[in-house]
Amino acid sequence: MAMRAAVMAAVAPRGLNRLFATSAFNFTPPPSTQKEPEAEPSPNLFVSGLSKRTTTDGLREAFSKFGEVVHAKVVTDRVSGYSKGFGFVRYATTEEASAGKAGMDGNFLDGWVIFAEYAKPRPPLTQQQFGNPPFGSNFQR
Repeated sequence: MAMRAAVMAAVAPRGLNRLFATSAFNFTPPPSTQKEPEAEPSPNLFVSGLSKRTTTDGLREAFSKFGEVVHAKVVTDRVSGYSKGFGFVRYATTEEASAGKAGMDGNFLDGWVIFAEYAKPRPPLTQQQFGNPPFGSNFQR
């Protein structure tokens, strides 16, 4: 018991992280001071926090209270068919999208709190991102 108290007294000033570190160099990156910029207002909304049971029709119905929904899509798993937890909503105008974002962000849908924000445009693919073809493909070089 006395031995354990002596070890804890020796470890306490340095902290447990140093005791259990696997490397002699304890590098922790500095905290990021730059916040990721918000996307420009657009008619496209990215919706996250969706329930596994949320459907495209349910998403469209919930967001149609705030304006004309041109397109709604819940991204689903190929195997199970359930929602992956996010989706997209496209309004006819940017004003309707801002009303939909303000009206649905932080509210409940199918028992889950959802988050709505302006969708960020997808960056263009570079040649390096194409990489090698997937296994089993008939692609010949």
